[in-house]
Amino acid sequence: MSFSGNVKEELVRNAGKARHCQIAELAGIVSCIGKITYTEEQIHFRVETENVILAKRYYELVKGAFSVQPTIATKRSSYLNKNRLYVVDAVEARREPMMLMALKLSQEEMPHRGFLVNGLLLQKSCCKRAFIRGVFLSVGSITDPEKGYHFEVVFRNEESAKQFMEQLAFFGIEAKTTERKGSIVVYIKEGAQIVDALNVMEAHSALMELENVRILKEVRNSVNRKVNCETANINKTVLAAVKQIEDIEYIRDHSGLDSLPPALEAVARMRLQYPEVPLKELGSMLNPPVGKSGVNHRLRKLSEIAGELKEHGGK
Repeated sequence: MSFSGNVKEELVRNAGKARHCQIAELAGIVSCIGKITYTEEQIHFRVETENVILAKRYYELVKGAFSVQPTIATKRSSYLNKNRLYVVDAVEARREPMMLMALKLSQEEMPHRGFLVNGLLLQKSCCKRAFIRGVFLSVGSITDPEKGYHFEVVFRNEESAKQFMEQLAFFGIEAKTTERKGSIVVYIKEGAQIVDALNVMEAHSALMELENVRILKEVRNSVNRKVNCETANINKTVLAAVKQIEDIEYIRDHSGLDSLPPALEAVARMRLQYPEVPLKELGSMLNPPVGKSGVNHRLRKLSEIAGELKEHGGK
C-alpha cells in the first residue's frame, strides 16, 4: 500500500468516537464526494469511491451516528472500465431527516452535490480535526516522503477550498492553492507543515515515519554539504600548491633559487621538497619556524618574483 493509503488507513483506525466529531467528519466526506438526491418520501446520501477504506468509514459513520443501515454495492468505473467503485447509500425518510438536520442542511435548499459545511459543526477544535480528516480521506493525498514532500486536497470549487484552508489555519498550517483541470488544489510542500497536518488529523504513526525520513534527509544533506565544502577546500589547496611549485620552478630554472633572499629561498626549497604539506606544517619545518600567515606571505612574494621574471622574459 502507498504511503497515502497507509495514512488513510491509520486515520480510520484512530478516528474519534464522539458523535459531534463523527458528524463533522461525515460532513467533510459528504461535502466533497457525496451526492444527495431525494424523492417525495426519501432522501439518499450516496458516496461513490474507489477507496474501500473510505467506503467502510462512511458506512461506519452513518451507522454509528444515526443508527441508519446503509447499503453497499459495487460497480465498474466508466473510466476505461477498469476500476471498481464502491457505492454506499444511506437512506432516510423525508418526514424525519436526521442526517439532513445533523448536517445543518434545509430541505428547501438541498444540494445535489457539493456544499459548504455549516460553521456550527466546526466550533470545537476536535470537530475541526474530524472535518479535516474527513476531507482528506475523501479527496486528499500525500506523497511518499522518500520521494518528496507534497500534501494536497482537490476541491470542486474555490469556496470549499477556502473553508478547508481556514480550518488548517486554525492550527497554524499555511496551505497554498493552484488550479488544475478546473479544480482547486490546496497543497502543502513544506515538510514541517505536513507533519503538523498529520498531527492535526491524528495520524501519529505516519507522522513519525515522515519525521524519521526528514531527519535522515537532513543528516545526508548536512554530510553532503560538508563533504562538498571539504572537497572544494582540498581542490583550492591543491591548485594553490601546484601554482606555487610552478612559480618556484620557474625561478629556479631562470635565475636560480640561490638568487633569492635566504628566507624566501628556504621556503621555496621546502615547498619543492614537500609539495603536499599544508602551510602550517610547512612553516613548522623551517628553521626558525614560521607561522602559516608568514609562509603564505613568502609564497606570495615568490609568485610576484616569478611574475616579474616572466614579464622580462625570464631575466
